[in-house]
Amino acid sequence: MSINAATSATTESASSPTRNTDHPFWQVIRTVPDFPKVGIDFYDITPLLRSHINEVIDALLAALPEGLMDDVDCLGAVEARGFVFASMLAGRLGKGMILLRKPGKLPPPVANKAYALEYGKDTLEMQNNLPPERVLLVDDILATGGTLTTAYELCQSADHTVVGALVLLDLVDLHGEFPVPVYTVLKA
Repeated sequence: MSINAATSATTESASSPTRNTDHPFWQVIRTVPDFPKVGIDFYDITPLLRSHINEVIDALLAALPEGLMDDVDCLGAVEARGFVFASMLAGRLGKGMILLRKPGKLPPPVANKAYALEYGKDTLEMQNNLPPERVLLVDDILATGGTLTTAYELCQSADHTVVGALVLLDLVDLHGEFPVPVYTVLKA
């Protein structure tokens, strides 16, 4: 199946409730009910990674405003699937990455922050001895916003300037406003 999605990307902020459930990527994404716990519908994007990765990266880039990447020094890769997208974007764009990881994965010194998920709680860490940079956060899905907000706050506490966030899928009903623009391909 060939998917031409780059022209269908949206650059609206997360505050816009417009959904685009007719996007061609939805033909490939699998919905898994009651995972990881009862009451949660999990959107499995791994089939996109298996068969349509170039289209996904094209669509993510198309979701960004013209010229934004000229103002970005590096990508803030949010564990775990944000690593996948940020790595491919960094390679294509020639940008570096800052890793936002689960506890105990980065050498010290690190800053950490606990946060709530839609189905539990977790902690993110990042190295806090890096020079200040202009960062675009990258993750797979924006749900309640806990992970992305924590990534934003960690970057801010380390004197980085976060210029925005880029996600493949925004679940618009699960979160409020985000402190910087959110650019997305899919909204549901």
